[in-house]
Amino acid sequence: MSSAAKKLLLKTAGTAGASILFFIIPGILYAFPADQTGQMAWWVWVILLFAFSFILGIFSVLAGVGGGVLFVPIVSGFFPFHLDFIRGAGLVVALTGALSAGAPLMRKGLADLKLGLPMALVGSISSIAGALAGLAMPVAMVQLLLGLSIMFIAGIMIKSGKSGYPEVKEPDTLSKILHISGIYHDEAMSKDIAWQIHRTPIGLFLFMIIGFIGGMFGMGAGWANVPVFNLLMGVPLKVAVATSGLVLSINGAAAAWIYIFKGALLPLIAVPAVAGIMLGSKIGAGLLTKVNTRSVRLIVISMLLLAGLRSLLKGFGI
Repeated sequence: MSSAAKKLLLKTAGTAGASILFFIIPGILYAFPADQTGQMAWWVWVILLFAFSFILGIFSVLAGVGGGVLFVPIVSGFFPFHLDFIRGAGLVVALTGALSAGAPLMRKGLADLKLGLPMALVGSISSIAGALAGLAMPVAMVQLLLGLSIMFIAGIMIKSGKSGYPEVKEPDTLSKILHISGIYHDEAMSKDIAWQIHRTPIGLFLFMIIGFIGGMFGMGAGWANVPVFNLLMGVPLKVAVATSGLVLSINGAAAAWIYIFKGALLPLIAVPAVAGIMLGSKIGAGLLTKVNTRSVRLIVISMLLLAGLRSLLKGFGI
């Protein structure tokens, strides 16, 4: 490498490092409530957050849930960061996971635009409203509502079933008008599967509620998107999972802008969280065929119940 190239490389690295410090140092001053950090150095919490997010990434893949659903309640319950910053980072975590899987699923024809865009339209509008409402509410109230929501999500995970190929005898009028139907190739069955949907108006209403909840608490909504698509509207499970990521990426991006605009998205928290989740997800994907996913799912549900209880106690000031 020539001396000129080395100088250019060093200059680029120095500029990048200075840029990172420029964004991180102000976050150090605001990320921690003064009465909660104790004597522990700020960088210790950042390292712990990365390590925790790495483990969370493994468990989220093995349990079949989005990282954002686990990140917000657990980090808010056991880390000293302000809840607004945790919710902002949670949206980025959920958004990153959805975007990383989106392109391959689109190429395979599993993520369907005609199905996802109407749901994303109502969901993104309500997610913006949810983000604005969540940032305007007292933190104690948000903690209380978060605890109740997490308990509800854990209940859904315990009781919800799945249908690989639900039967829809007759599509509803709205789905016919919007031409929401499709065909995808199922590699496991080595054949093309045609699908259509019903109960579209109810689905749109539920996606509006899901978007509001996701925006308010900074959580991904895969826990709710997939059951609504699959069990209510009759979408095949693989298409439901893939299209859920498409909807989540649009809704999450809309709500994330609100957190950025309000100054509630700090790289100090978001960067180690995203890095840990993404690395852990790759490890989890490799372990998926080697572990008992049912046991992992029970562990995750137990973690959610514990985090939900912790949020309720913090909401009541206990």
